[in-house]
Amino acid sequence: MASDNIQASGSDASKSRVMGSTNDLAMETPASLSSPLDRFLKWLPRLLSSKPHVLALMGLGVYLILLPLFGVTVSAQAELIGGNYTNVTSDIAASIAAGGTLHLVQQGRRRNKIDDERLRLARETHELLHLVYGDAARQLGHVTDRDGPDAGDRRAPGQ
Repeated sequence: MASDNIQASGSDASKSRVMGSTNDLAMETPASLSSPLDRFLKWLPRLLSSKPHVLALMGLGVYLILLPLFGVTVSAQAELIGGNYTNVTSDIAASIAAGGTLHLVQQGRRRNKIDDERLRLARETHELLHLVYGDAARQLGHVTDRDGPDAGDRRAPGQ
């Protein structure tokens, strides 16, 4: 039972010296996440994929791409600061992609929690079936020695 409780993040066998755990890199946080720059870089994808940022980039696209098509003169300084149409459109696409990636990571974490709960419930059900139908389990070759010498060391299902 002790080996069943080992989690991927606690296992030293699955860690490399440089990167940490290779099982789920999205769940890892660097040990040096104490500096303000590291904390800002952790939140940067969320900021870049936020709705206000995407809307601001779309507004910049309207200003730098659509208005010149309708004859409105945009200053060279505004184009220099804001970029051209390829910069603006690629920024919008990168922001949307960052949001999609964050959504997939969040979905994966939620799915892992559900799978862990499902596995725990299946194990508890299995243990309860062995308790209730111990004779049938012994006939099938399963060992259900609840009254043996280590019966006091066993945990109750769900603990």
